[in-house]
Amino acid sequence: MINISNLSLRFGKRVLFEDVNLKFTTGNCYGIIGANGAGKSTFLKIISGEVDQSTGSVSFTPGERMAVLSQNHYQFDEFTVLETVMMGHAELYKIMKEKDAIYMKEDFTDEDGERAGELESLFAEMDGWNAESNAATLLSNLGIKEDVHYKLVSEIDGNQKVRVLLAQALFGKPDILILDEPTNDLDINTIAWLEDFLASYEAIVLVVSHDRHFLDAVCTHTVDIDFGKMSIYTGNYSFWYESSQLALKQRADQNKKTEDKVKELQEFIRRFSANASKSKQATSRKKALDKINLDEIKPSNRKYPAIMFNTMSREPGDQILQVEGLSKTVNGEVFFKDINFMINKGDKIAVLGPNSLVTSAFYDILAGRDADYEGNFKWGITISIADMPMDNAEFFEGRTDNLIEWLRDYAVQEDADEQFIRGFLGKMLFSGEEVLKKCSVLSGGEKMRCMFSRQMLQQANFLLFDEPTNHLDLESITALNNGLQDFRGSILFTSRDHELTQTVANRIIELTPKGIIDKLMSYDEYINSDVVKAQREEMYK
Repeated sequence: MINISNLSLRFGKRVLFEDVNLKFTTGNCYGIIGANGAGKSTFLKIISGEVDQSTGSVSFTPGERMAVLSQNHYQFDEFTVLETVMMGHAELYKIMKEKDAIYMKEDFTDEDGERAGELESLFAEMDGWNAESNAATLLSNLGIKEDVHYKLVSEIDGNQKVRVLLAQALFGKPDILILDEPTNDLDINTIAWLEDFLASYEAIVLVVSHDRHFLDAVCTHTVDIDFGKMSIYTGNYSFWYESSQLALKQRADQNKKTEDKVKELQEFIRRFSANASKSKQATSRKKALDKINLDEIKPSNRKYPAIMFNTMSREPGDQILQVEGLSKTVNGEVFFKDINFMINKGDKIAVLGPNSLVTSAFYDILAGRDADYEGNFKWGITISIADMPMDNAEFFEGRTDNLIEWLRDYAVQEDADEQFIRGFLGKMLFSGEEVLKKCSVLSGGEKMRCMFSRQMLQQANFLLFDEPTNHLDLESITALNNGLQDFRGSILFTSRDHELTQTVANRIIELTPKGIIDKLMSYDEYINSDVVKAQREEMYK
């Protein structure tokens, strides 16, 4: 158990959170949510001992072992991959190294023999003889092939390092597991494995993630950091979001009778209880939801940007986009080859590829940023495009103007005066003096909200998105998700956000070095289809 008592953290006059009293218990997974800058990662660092709190205490059940997903990708460069994973169980690793050092002595004494015997006993109690095979199994499950296990960590790429560090955190089944953005740089299959692993993991798990599907799959509880306070709610992220929205609606409906409100909330809880998923966790989650106190459901104070694209300068015609024989090679590596497809009205297409270099190259071609390709493509004459590249640096570098001046450059409206522009910035939560900020001081999330304002002003009937959820908090991701679902035009997009891809896309296109896989189906249907799996294996041979 973790017990948090009267915890606060202040930086000068700034209070990050105050008077926090929480209890985390075994067998539950807690998703920590909050706007960017609310202190999610800092809270995890306080629990792990990396950061000192200003006041209050954090206490643990004696004897419980904690593991933390390391954010330092260079810390273990001098060790082998397999050894790095086993270092996740610090006590076991220390015993193993001391035992090996004794056996390597040339002048082995009786005292050494006695100590070696003690260490062997402790080693066996910790299942040390299976440590290497357990570590190897973890690595394989996380997509690290056997021929990499004995390489130095410095010799592997960044994506592999992330997986090695995740295996290190999971190794030895710690009693307390702290994970900050564990799905970063993981592929679909590895995330699915991690979801299943955590869903049946009998420990305390604290996780920060911007992946709503992941939070829904693994979390039994949600910890909301809002206005310097923290509250624990039973249920996963979707339950928290929908219940807080329902409570907000009910608070606004002053005329509704109390008994009607209670009935509505009870029906809502029953629906979520029935839909609780993920096998082993489902039973405990359903029991918890059935016992929930209606007073626990409170409206959220969180603000959501208004990301809406439905004002189009003109309706699109039937001819939207025709792509024929499109191919791209970079330094001898084939990114994609002989891509042929046609977009129909209402298509919202998720574009997949082996990595972000491939999908970004595809968008650069369609947006006119790259002319070095083979094949051709043709946009319909009625089509107007609003494009959001993954790297938006070119839109802000060298700009010294404020947000009003910056956004006015992209307005197609004749009446785009300051008040009009302020309205668009207000939708993105820039209010008052914030609109006079200089472009040069914006955070990554603020730049993304400016880019959404730019797209909305363009009133396009076709949207291109390359990883639009990067740098966004959960509120902005949810608002974007809703905006794309409501959009009446067509979309080509790539996103790591499973929920967004599943709820927006009605068609999946995957770019491969041998051609295209094009399926009229949802994302979940695509990744679970045996036919598609066989086709993908053939394409990537």
